[in-house]
Amino acid sequence: MEASVAIQVLPKAENDEELCRIVDEVIAYIKSTGLNYFVGPCETSIEGDYDKLMEVVKNCQLIAIKAGAPEVSAYVKISYRPKGEVLTIEKKTKKYHEA
Repeated sequence: MEASVAIQVLPKAENDEELCRIVDEVIAYIKSTGLNYFVGPCETSIEGDYDKLMEVVKNCQLIAIKAGAPEVSAYVKISYRPKGEVLTIEKKTKKYHEA
């Protein structure tokens, strides 16, 4: 795994319920990619091949529009290490989620 992204998709919506419905469709798309991901309260982290992740980032916008958002904004953070592996989601968060 050479890259990870954190994406916050912000669709324009009439109310919170509609916003959550659209975001849920984006998250369902991310899940369908088969990539490792982690949904947080403000963004979703995804890890994998750099080119595949860039395709996913692009498609998240398209999914939000297809789901009914008249416009969408997104904040994206990218960690890329072409020679080696980036820190995984598990390595970054495991100690905070252990019971």
